[in-house]
Amino acid sequence: MDFYYFHLMPWPYLPEDFDENHRSAWVTFSNQHYDPERGHALYNRYLDELEYAEALGWDGICVNEHHQNTYGTMPAPNLMAAALARRTSRAKIAILGNGLPLRDHPLRVAEEIAMLDVMSGGRIISGFVRGLGAEYHSFSMSPAFSRERFLEAHDLIVRAWTEPGPFPFDGKHYRLRYVNVWPRPLQKPHPPIWIPSQGSAETAEWAARHRYPYLMVYSALAVIKRVFGEYRAHCERFGYTCPPSQLGWMALTYVAETDRRAREEAESHIMWLFRRGLKMPLEFLFPPGYMTLPSMLRQLAAKDKTDHGKRTFEEMQEQGYVVVGSPETVVERIREAHEELGFGIFTGLHHFGTLPHDLTVRNMELFAREVMPKLRPL
Repeated sequence: MDFYYFHLMPWPYLPEDFDENHRSAWVTFSNQHYDPERGHALYNRYLDELEYAEALGWDGICVNEHHQNTYGTMPAPNLMAAALARRTSRAKIAILGNGLPLRDHPLRVAEEIAMLDVMSGGRIISGFVRGLGAEYHSFSMSPAFSRERFLEAHDLIVRAWTEPGPFPFDGKHYRLRYVNVWPRPLQKPHPPIWIPSQGSAETAEWAARHRYPYLMVYSALAVIKRVFGEYRAHCERFGYTCPPSQLGWMALTYVAETDRRAREEAESHIMWLFRRGLKMPLEFLFPPGYMTLPSMLRQLAAKDKTDHGKRTFEEMQEQGYVVVGSPETVVERIREAHEELGFGIFTGLHHFGTLPHDLTVRNMELFAREVMPKLRPL
């Protein structure tokens, strides 16, 4: 099993009246609540934690893209990857991922990832996402074109990385006379492409077709089992058997000396993330046109609802959103999930919400020393 350390870089300093007077932490929550002086300290702290993950033995470190929110302050994940490329030397740097439909032009993504791959010595993993529904509000962009822009942007980027230029590209959304990316990426045929998802049927089939690793995020284990089964079936239909290295599970993870202590230290910070960081009205999460009709019907029929803020801590533990406990408990829970799901990539969110630096570091050290070695042979 491979281990990846994921960070959201949240803004933890919400006003005291947030719960009562603010209906969303996304799109409409005013940036007057952001303090750049505090932000400077946070960015350096969060980068320190990502760099420390490499020193502790993680296989890779992960950043991602979100806009106009307190949940994750990385609107430009490639900038974070550039900072990490110069301060790390071994770990993969996974960008999970660039929101392709949100970019004015995907050729910029092709150029930036190629630069990062050369700078890092071939350590970049390029995740591609559509972006959350809320981000289409942030950019005043029609979500109805989200998927077709994503697919066309993907095709352009892969061709830009792999075909000698210059060549023309004439798509519906992107048209160029000269596609001729300088520099070219170091990894051949191109940096690995990973697809994070919450279980979209169309995305699972598309990722299986391209043999891209598929990572499930913020989903109950029962849902992940169903979607992984569908993904494996698509792989068989496309003529191959899915290896464990093509399946990943992301979970909030906290380790302390005992189960009781782990819960006491982590619970309030976990609930901050789900009840405040992810607070948004449903029309932000699923704007009209963002999902296809089959996916929307599937979402409405699912027992796993999207309103994370209404779950209790016990429900999150039981359903597999979080893995919290002693080293022995965490090892056993991840091992049980592995036996049920068969994933080869574990992406742990070891910092979340308002968790302070000292607890984050202790969590990382216990996981690296007492959990990771026991799970690697799986």
